Amino acid sequence: MKIVIAGAGSVGRYMAEQLSSTGNQVTLIDSDASAVSRINVSGVTTAVGDACELDTLAKAGLAEADVVAAVTGDDEDNLVISLLAKQEFAVPRVVARVNNPNNEWMFNEMWGVDVSVSTPHLLTAMVEEAVSVGSLVRIMKFEHGKAQLAEVTLAAGSPAVNCRITDLGLPRETTIVAIMRDGHVVAPQADTPLHQGDEVVVLMTGDCEADVRRILIGASAS
Repeated sequence: MKIVIAGAGSVGRYMAEQLSSTGNQVTLIDSDASAVSRINVSGVTTAVGDACELDTLAKAGLAEADVVAAVTGDDEDNLVISLLAKQEFAVPRVVARVNNPNNEWMFNEMWGVDVSVSTPHLLTAMVEEAVSVGSLVRIMKFEHGKAQLAEVTLAAGSPAVNCRITDLGLPRETTIVAIMRDGHVVAPQADTPLHQGDEVVVLMTGDCEADVRRILIGASAS
C-alpha cells in the first residue's frame, strides 16, 4: 500500500517507521529539511516542501496514494492537505490529526477528511474507560460520525450478564468486536456468554446507541 504522510514531527516519523516496517511504501513530507533528515529508515521516501501546495503533493505521488495522513502540528495545514488530497488527487482514504479539540467539528467530509484523530479526546476516553463501570464510553468515531467504537464494563446489574451474545438482541447495526476478561482478549462468538466485569468493545453504526445502552447497561441508562 502507498501511504503519504504530511508532517515529519515525532508523530509523522514514528508512523513512517512503523508503516514501512510492515511492507508499505511510505513517503514523508515536511517543509523543514532538518525534520525530514531525522528519519533514516530504508523504504521511507522523503520529500522537502510545503504539503499545502499542489506541486509538492504531486511530486510526492499523491495521484497513486492509497492513504494520506495529515499529521502536522497545525490544524489549518492538516485541513488544507486533506482537502487537496481528496479533491485534487482523489485519494481513497484521508486521515487527519486534530491538535486542538475545539477544531474537531471542522474535520469532516467537506474538508476531505475520512477519519479524524483527536489525541486529547482519545486520551480522555481511555481514562474514562479505565475508571467507569456500567457506562458507555465512546472511544473513536469513524465515517464522519456515522460509526463509532465504544466500550462498556458490565456492572453487576447489567441485563447482559450471563447472557450469550446471540441472545442479547443487539441491533443489526451493532457488532461486539472484542471482550476483555481477566486481562485477556476473548474473541466474541455467537454463543460466548458475558460475565460481570467484562469490558465489551462495540462497533455501532446508525442510530442505535440507545438500544445498546439498554441491552448492555439497563433500562435506566441515559
